[in-house]
Amino acid sequence: MSAKLVMKQVTKTYGEGDGAMTVLNHLDLTVNEGEFIAVLGPSGSGKSTFLSAAGALLTPTSGEILLDGESLRDKDKGELTELRLKKIGFMFQSAQLLPFLKVEEQLLYVAKLAKLSPKEAKVRAAYLLKRLEIWERRNHYPEQLSGGEKQRVAIARAWMNKPAILFADEPTASLDYSRGREVVRMIADEVRSEGKAAVMVTHDERMLDWCDRVLHLEDGVLVEAHSLN
Repeated sequence: MSAKLVMKQVTKTYGEGDGAMTVLNHLDLTVNEGEFIAVLGPSGSGKSTFLSAAGALLTPTSGEILLDGESLRDKDKGELTELRLKKIGFMFQSAQLLPFLKVEEQLLYVAKLAKLSPKEAKVRAAYLLKRLEIWERRNHYPEQLSGGEKQRVAIARAWMNKPAILFADEPTASLDYSRGREVVRMIADEVRSEGKAAVMVTHDERMLDWCDRVLHLEDGVLVEAHSLN
């Protein structure tokens, strides 16, 4: 099975000299097609920095990151933007919805950027919104939604461009236990049925049984806890 994401000796340091702080320290990671991993770590351990680097939002100080065998090292800003649109999905802890777009429009906007056909975009948006039980709110603006509803819209939006790899930062933080479980199960189903890959940062250990591996971010490196399957 070919690797979807490979991180080799990735280091991220902020500042210089005596005040320098190393957040990622020669970190290695391989996530294969069909694999769903979870990353745990206390607040301030560098989980957000790790996700930003893996998702081509942040340039590491050193090391190499490959997505589908393609190195991110020498890509310019435009090329990285294009890669994120075509191959990467993000679920953030806060929904970060556009306030001037209705629910369905949030998804269709992403589809347009990713160059999906209008017909395909409408079908996919309906499928995702119904699966996440938010279809009846499709014509509402973000300000008219509850926190949990906003998060479900954000999750649907993250799947719109059919990403090869999904990065999820506390995706269940605004959801109750049962809806949180359903969201994590949805990620796992999509990963395994479509040969995708996913990395989820979470503090909620009740959600881990859907994951293939659990890693802890400790002192800037990832340490495998145990295999779940």
